Amino acid sequence: MYCLYAFNGELMCFVHVLLNALDMKEKGKEAIIVFEGASVTLVPELEKPDAPFGNLYRKAKEAGLIEGACKACSAKLGVLEAVKEAGLPLLDDMSGHPSMAAYMDKGYTILTF
Repeated sequence: MYCLYAFNGELMCFVHVLLNALDMKEKGKEAIIVFEGASVTLVPELEKPDAPFGNLYRKAKEAGLIEGACKACSAKLGVLEAVKEAGLPLLDDMSGHPSMAAYMDKGYTILTF
């Protein structure tokens, strides 16, 4: 089981998070994606119908690979409403941020991007 924490707000970096999560699922491995840090700013961009790599994002979202987005970072970076509108769960169990330890306690291996 793998939890892919995306911190980087660069689209080309995040594409690799999507590709890897989809590949893992295809190969029978459990994988989830957590938007953390600057990556939360990608949500409103990827939600646009004509977004570059939007097809990969939608495929991952439809496959249930997206665990959610950091509530604190979404608020601080001005995308909280967009994240809510996208229907992504807001993760905030560690002082407003998603806790890596909580995923580790569930048996996930944490991968950061």
